[in-house]
Amino acid sequence: MSRKTARRVALYLRVSTSEQTTENQRRELRAVAEKAGWEVVAVFEDAGISGAKGRDQRPGYDAMLKAVTRREVDMVAAWSVDRLGRSMADLVAFLGELHARGADLYLHQQALDTTTPSGRAMFQMMGVFAEYERAMIRERVNAGLARAKAEGKKLGRPTVGAETEARIKELRAHGMGMLKVAKTLGVGVSAVQRVVGSGSDRLTRDSTQPQR
Repeated sequence: MSRKTARRVALYLRVSTSEQTTENQRRELRAVAEKAGWEVVAVFEDAGISGAKGRDQRPGYDAMLKAVTRREVDMVAAWSVDRLGRSMADLVAFLGELHARGADLYLHQQALDTTTPSGRAMFQMMGVFAEYERAMIRERVNAGLARAKAEGKKLGRPTVGAETEARIKELRAHGMGMLKVAKTLGVGVSAVQRVVGSGSDRLTRDSTQPQR
């Protein structure tokens, strides 16, 4: 008898903030794959990126789907349904794309395997609850903002004073990079960006050039 080919699995890892780590997700999913006899052929990761972001803003997610399209994997394994996305429409579309390419999905926290009809049905139900949770969070945030406004609290990003703003413009005019300006004046880089009206591409160049 010929030996059955191991299922080729891609791990997808995601955390929402830079303070979190994907290491626990990686370790647990690798353990599951080893126990099930799956072959982990790729690991895709989005660190510090919200699940509400689109595919074009999640490079790991995009690369994973491209691997699925090329039929390089038989299954995608993720930590939980909310690691994939927050919109039911996005989740259902994701599952449809997997199955169109002959791939399946495993979700560790939900112990869900879409190789079964019940697994596919449960996945769609998970999407409903994820969307509901996101709507509730948005509702709470809006209520909090309305309450703060009613209490006369100032909302929005803090601004720098006129004197600091003038110094920012002066230092930039002398060629000092944004990062050094921010450090010199003790303000955030975003504050410097707002004052000079510069984009992130210029900030990147400043961070790689020698400072005067």
